[in-house]
Amino acid sequence: MTAPKELRVSKDRKLLTVTFPDHRPSELSAELLRVLSPSAEVQGHSPEQRVTVPGKKDITILKIEPVGNYAVRITFDDFHDTGIFTWNYLHTLSHEKDKHWQEYLDELAQKGMSRER
Repeated sequence: MTAPKELRVSKDRKLLTVTFPDHRPSELSAELLRVLSPSAEVQGHSPEQRVTVPGKKDITILKIEPVGNYAVRITFDDFHDTGIFTWNYLHTLSHEKDKHWQEYLDELAQKGMSRER
């Protein structure tokens, strides 16, 4: 996967706009990025270990740093910064965000959790 031609954080720090070559820009919320962080802390080391992360409705992006030529590290205002977002992962989230968002909302409901802090 080639690198995005642009990564832009909104003024309120709640959206990351990702633009890949030959694709329309895609807006990913900080909340979606945080709760689907590719970190071991969230994803675990197997699907059974994956953690549902509640209470991130108002999360913001503090900073984005490049990781080699293949990814970025996003630091959120809860200081979570261990997820390495590869270009492939950002591309997948951009194209499947509605599906992943609905799965997240369904998980929260099943577990009696909330998006609120």
